[in-house]
Amino acid sequence: MQFCTECGKLRVVRTVLISGAGVAGPTLAYWLARAGWQPTVVERAAGQRSSGNPVDVRGPALPVVEQMGIVDALRAAATHATGVRLVDPAGRPGRRIAMPATRSPAGTTEIEVPRADLARILHDAARDDAEFRYDDTVTRLDQDPGGVDVTFATAPPRRFDLVVGADGLHSTVRRLAFGPERDVVRHLGLYVATTPLGEAPEHPHDVLLHNTPGRLVAVHPVRGEAGVAFIFRHPAVADFDHTDTARHRQLLTDAYAGERGWRVPELLARARQADDLYFDAVTRVVLPCWSTGRVTLLGDAAASVSLFGDGSSLAIAGARTLAAALAGNEPVAALRRYEAEHRRRTDRRGRTTGLVAAVLVPGSRPGVAVRNALARLLPAG
Repeated sequence: MQFCTECGKLRVVRTVLISGAGVAGPTLAYWLARAGWQPTVVERAAGQRSSGNPVDVRGPALPVVEQMGIVDALRAAATHATGVRLVDPAGRPGRRIAMPATRSPAGTTEIEVPRADLARILHDAARDDAEFRYDDTVTRLDQDPGGVDVTFATAPPRRFDLVVGADGLHSTVRRLAFGPERDVVRHLGLYVATTPLGEAPEHPHDVLLHNTPGRLVAVHPVRGEAGVAFIFRHPAVADFDHTDTARHRQLLTDAYAGERGWRVPELLARARQADDLYFDAVTRVVLPCWSTGRVTLLGDAAASVSLFGDGSSLAIAGARTLAAALAGNEPVAALRRYEAEHRRRTDRRGRTTGLVAAVLVPGSRPGVAVRNALARLLPAG
């Protein structure tokens, strides 16, 4: 119970534990605090991350960030990449293709921003109304009809009215509540590796793409610095461990063995030596239901659409939808309402992943040729 200074009465304050301080978690904390909840956010990492791949804030996320008053902060952190160029094996960039941009009803155009900056801005918006606990994680969930008893790796156990897993593709909350990752994650036939290059981009506003059958190398500008991404087709690796860096370097090396076009050998060598190499499978989470009792999932933990640019926008929109459903409603019924509304968005996006993969990483020489021919029909930037 807490005393309400505005109404002069004692009131029940509902508590929520949000696992994950990336994009979805702080967004949800912001909105639930405004709906009268008391949010606690727990994050496995020791602090906010300082790097990250560019992600898009667009579509259903734009009205949300407008309402949060963070559009100016996002604009200040934007990558300012507005075009794409296809690069041939000799390193010659083709004509510039303008990136399409969506616009909100209020007139805000989509914003591309490094993921770490997006997470920081969302954290800053939520931090005054939520408790953030870093360098800790959930280890056990025990729930009954009235709440969830949570055990942490380091903090004392606590009881919450609701637990939300917003802890990404490799969600701990999902594993504890729904079972092993292997039972709910489907491999989409691709792997991705990224790392900053620590150099100025050759084309400050353009993404450079170089393809051979089944392989893509991209150099992306990020506010005056360049980053490289490798995306390649490969069957699912048995017992793949997303934390095994040595195995990641070997998979990347094997995938691009023999590639000599453009800057590929140099970029590959730099990625292999990078201390902050990100590597993971491109997958989709498939769950018949996102909630069990008073535990629910949000963002990539619920329905990962990794790689294709919409994950952060869907996470922001999903957080707003979940908070709206929980405002003044009984939690279990609210979770059903949230899923019914937000799953329509994620299912729609999931149906396009095969097409996007075919465009980004054609699997054959004819496929690359057809993609390049179609690209020449797009408006020049």
